[in-house]
Amino acid sequence: MLFSSVDDVSERLAATGYLASPAVATTVFLADRLGKPLLVEGPAGVGKTELAKAVAEVAGARLVRLQCYEGVDESRALYEWNHAKQLLRISAGRDETWDETRTDIFSEEFLLTRPLLTAIRGDDPKVLLIDETDKADVEVEGLLLEVLSDFQVTVPELGTITATRRPFVVLTSNASRELSEALRRRCLFLHIGFPEQELERRIVRLKVPGLDEALADSVVRVVGALRAMDLRKVPSVAETIDWARTLLALGADTLDEGVVRDSLGVLLKHQDDVLKAAAKLDLDAV
Repeated sequence: MLFSSVDDVSERLAATGYLASPAVATTVFLADRLGKPLLVEGPAGVGKTELAKAVAEVAGARLVRLQCYEGVDESRALYEWNHAKQLLRISAGRDETWDETRTDIFSEEFLLTRPLLTAIRGDDPKVLLIDETDKADVEVEGLLLEVLSDFQVTVPELGTITATRRPFVVLTSNASRELSEALRRRCLFLHIGFPEQELERRIVRLKVPGLDEALADSVVRVVGALRAMDLRKVPSVAETIDWARTLLALGADTLDEGVVRDSLGVLLKHQDDVLKAAAKLDLDAV
């Protein structure tokens, strides 16, 4: 077990620079204690990936990351054979029978392990991060089910490889599509949304230590006002931190209309959002 209590989760994650809410700390503790994968859902930039990195740092574990995208398949997720090396081996053994050659070329020496297989092999501690699961095709979820149910992978030429030490598993999703119920059943669920102002203020102060406390408070309040607007893409926590660093780099002591207008591109990523925010944002009312 990685953690002894919920408070232990909070304290040790905070030591890595990750400030966890009580809900986050509780779910991480339960995932560790129950040995269940953790499905973390929420908008981009709220700390889903960073949570997996923080757990790996706390545990002294190797982070194994499967970055999902449209078109990712078994050869990118599980394993593939080193075909070039196999062809060289076949060419070098022309006097051998096919049975002799086949036994050799379908061995560990020619196997290229990908993240899912890498995560369940070996005795060293690992954190398996399956990032942006919702961006992968539905078929990829089938590959995950065997791994997340029994922590094993079947390689037809070698047999079934079963984990001797289970990794701590984190799946992230931006909810761009609905994940299957079969996958959800195998996981504990955690939704991370935008933090409350006090927590976000603490995060900003931790990540940008040179920022004045009053300016940090203003930054968080302005970002909160932007999130209340009907924008194509509201600013995330990561963008709040970037904006705080921007203001520090500009030497700004307070937020005025000029500073905010000139730096809105750090927070907002679409021109129509920038124009809408510039027209509607009232600093006196924030």
